[in-house]
Formats: sequence, structure tokens, C-alpha cells
Amino acid sequence: MRTLVVVAHPDEHSLTRAVADRLVDALSEDGHDVDVADLHAEGFDPRFTLADRRRYRAEGPLPDDIAAEQRRIDRADHLVLLFPVYWWSMPAMLKGWVDRVFVNGWAFDDTTTPMTRKLGGLTVHLLMVGGEDAAGYRKRGYDSAIDTQMRVGIIGYCGARAGASEYVFDAESRPRAEVARDVTAAVEAVSTAVRTARRDTAGQPV
Repeated sequence: MRTLVVVAHPDEHSLTRAVADRLVDALSEDGHDVDVADLHAEGFDPRFTLADRRRYRAEGPLPDDIAAEQRRIDRADHLVLLFPVYWWSMPAMLKGWVDRVFVNGWAFDDTTTPMTRKLGGLTVHLLMVGGEDAAGYRKRGYDSAIDTQMRVGIIGYCGARAGASEYVFDAESRPRAEVARDVTAAVEAVSTAVRTARRDTAGQPV
């Protein structure tokens, strides 16, 4: 089975990128086949252009860069979206990736009745790095808002399975040892979710 880890952070020395490295190591050590899409390093263009709109309206071809991203997902059994939380949502880079990649005709098909959700063979996990503490997320409902946006509005809408959803909270102001402990826990939770799903589907078509 294969996991695609999508990382959205411009700084290769950031905590987000360090978490990604830890996760890739954990999955690889478990014998998992891992592909990493580092959106900034790869120069992905998140802008939804006229070409994207024409493709959405079935009036033009799929842009080559999007076809390549869709092939990466098609090869994966698990998708991990790993990103810092900006303004209680995903960064613009990742939002643009979702906007351009998860399109009508591939992720779903709204020309059928009822609509066809086409990503049923994929499990999507979320691993987020936030500057606010856990209590702040709960008090203001940010955690449930992000959960609804991502797990319902994107993952469920396309028919994929919602996997682990983990945070590293208060990542900028706490002692490094505390943050490191939470990174370890979050990475373990996601890698365990992938490992458990692999056991559950062993020998079954995915």
C-alpha cells in the first residue's frame, strides 16, 4: 500500500517540515511505500486559472500539472495533508491544490443523479500544526470548524474515508520538549491509523 504525504510550508526548516520528515520516517520504517508532495519545493502553482475553469465546465483539457497530481493520488491508498493552520484554515498553497486537483469528473461527478463520489478507495488523514493552544481551539469552535470544512466538505464530499485528525497545538510558545512530545504523539497516531487500515484491508480490493 502507498501513502501520499502532501506538505504545505515554504520554510524547509519549519516545524511543519520537520513533522513531515518524522512521519515519512515512521511510515517507511513500517514498510510503507511513501510519496511526498512538497508543494512549495516542487513549485506547484495554486492559482485557479481560466484553464481550470474551462476544465471544470468540461470546455477544455485538464492542465498537465493537475493530471500529474491526480495520478499521484490515484496510486495512493492513503493521503496525509500536513500543514500549518493559518486563519483557522489551511494555507493558500494547500487550498489552491485542493481547488485545482479535486475537480468535477475526477473527485466527484455531478452529472449523475445522485452525484457520484469517486474517491471511495482513498483514506485521508490530517496532521495540523497550530499556534493556538487546544483550549483556545475548543472554546472558539475552531477545531469543529476545521473538521467540518476538511472532513465533511472535502473528504466526505468526494467519498473518501476520513482517517486520523491530529494537531500539534501551541507550537510557537511552548517549551521545545513539550512540542517534541506532541509531535511524537501526532506522528504515532497518524502512522498507527495507516498501519491499522492496512491490516483491516489486507487481501481485500481497495
